Amino acid sequence: MPSRRYVQGWGALSLAVGAALVTTAVAQDPAAGRARPAAAPEPAVVTVGACPGADGLCPAPRTTVLLDAPATVTLPAAAHPLDLTLRGPGRLTDVTVTDRRGRRIAGRADAGGTRWTSATGLPAGGTYTARLVVEEAAPDGPRRRVVRLAVRTPKAPAGERLTVVFGPGGDAPRTYGVGRPVTAELSHPVPAHEPAARRIVERALEVRSEPRVEGAWHWVDADTLHYRPRTYWPARATVRVRSGLDGIRVTDRLHGGRSRPLVFSTGARVEAVTDVAAHEMRVYRDGRLLRVIPVTTGKPGFRTRVGTKVVLGKERLVRMRGDSIGIARGSREFYDLKVRWATRVTWSGEYLHAAPWSLDAQGSADVSHGCTGMSTEAARWFFRTVREGDLVRVVHGYGEPMAPFGNGYGDWNLGWAEWLRGSALGTVPARPAAAGPLRPAL
Repeated sequence: MPSRRYVQGWGALSLAVGAALVTTAVAQDPAAGRARPAAAPEPAVVTVGACPGADGLCPAPRTTVLLDAPATVTLPAAAHPLDLTLRGPGRLTDVTVTDRRGRRIAGRADAGGTRWTSATGLPAGGTYTARLVVEEAAPDGPRRRVVRLAVRTPKAPAGERLTVVFGPGGDAPRTYGVGRPVTAELSHPVPAHEPAARRIVERALEVRSEPRVEGAWHWVDADTLHYRPRTYWPARATVRVRSGLDGIRVTDRLHGGRSRPLVFSTGARVEAVTDVAAHEMRVYRDGRLLRVIPVTTGKPGFRTRVGTKVVLGKERLVRMRGDSIGIARGSREFYDLKVRWATRVTWSGEYLHAAPWSLDAQGSADVSHGCTGMSTEAARWFFRTVREGDLVRVVHGYGEPMAPFGNGYGDWNLGWAEWLRGSALGTVPARPAAAGPLRPAL
C-alpha cells in the first residue's frame, strides 16, 4: 500500500488522513478486442492548508496528502480560506466544495489549474466535501479522474461570541426611503488597532440588493458599522443583509456567533429640498415636483443645519421645550410648545413641523430655533407623504454642516472617496454581488 506523507508547516495545523474515491481509466486492447485496465496512475498529491489568498506564498501551515486511499482532513477553524494545491502531474479542471447541506462554497482556481482557494474561510464545526477533477496526459489522450476529499473544521472554542444586530430592525420586512443606511451593531468592540480582525468582520457582513448597487461598509466606531450605496438605494429595491461570522475565528479570544438576517425594501425616491435663502421647500417623488411649500428656518444663533439628512421618524404630537437644546427657563428665547405633524431628522430634536404661530414669516424670514416650520395643512401633507429613510436636504443656508454620524443619518454628507476610507478593506470596494438568493456559489 503506498505510503502517506505529511509536510508540517510552522503552526499547529493538524491533518488526519482518512477517505478518497479515485476513478480508474480503462484502455482498449485492439489485438485482444477486449478492454484491459490501463496502467495505474500516479497517486494524486494535494497539499491542503488555510491561506489568505490564491496568489503568492502561503505562510500558514500546510500538509501534503497522497490521495490513494480514503482521506479526511481536519483543519483549524480560521478566517483564512481553504487552499487546495495539486502537486503531482496534471492539472485541476474542476473543483467543487460543498457543505453538509449541499451548498457550494465560492472559490476560484489559478491560471495554471493547479491551485484552488475558497473566497472565504470555512466556519468552525463544519463538514465539507471537496471534489477535484484531475486531468493528466496519457498515450491515448488526456485522462481524467475524480478525487473526493472530506474536510472538517472543529467546533469553535468556548468563549466570546461576536454577533451582529442589523438595522433597520423590526420583526417583519418594512419599506423605507432610499436614504436609509444599513447599520450593524457588534456585540463586542473590534478596535482600529486590530485591522486584520476588522477585515474578517467586514468581509463576513453581506449586503445584496435587487437591483444591485455599488456600496461599502464604513466603521463608525469600534462596534458600529454603516453600509450605504454610492448614490442612494434604487427606488423599489429589495435589500438582504446577513452575517457569515458564525464559527469564524476573529481574534484569539473572539469567534463569530449566529446573527439574525435582515430584509427590507425601498419605496419611491422622495426628497425634500429646503432652500434657506428662498424660504421654500420643494418636495419631489421619483424626480417629479409634488409641491412647493413656504417655510421658515433657524434664525441667527439657531441656524438650521445644512446638508443631507434622513427622516428618522414621525410624531403626530410632540412637546418641544427650550431647555432640551440648552435654552434656560425664564430667558426670552425659552419656549414650551405642543407641536403637531412633526417629522424628525436629528436625534437632538430638529423637526419639520406645523408652526401656525409663524405664518407671517413663512416664505420670507427665518424665525425658528432650528426646525423647519410651515403651515399646519402643509405639515400634515408632508407628514403623510414621507416615510422613514426619505431624504431631506437643506441648501443655501448659514448653519453648521450636518454631522455624518451621531445625530441621525448624515452618512450622505461624506463623499464616496471619504466614505471608502472608513472601510477596513481599502479604498476600492469589492465588486457588487449579483442580486438573488444568499446561497454561496462557486
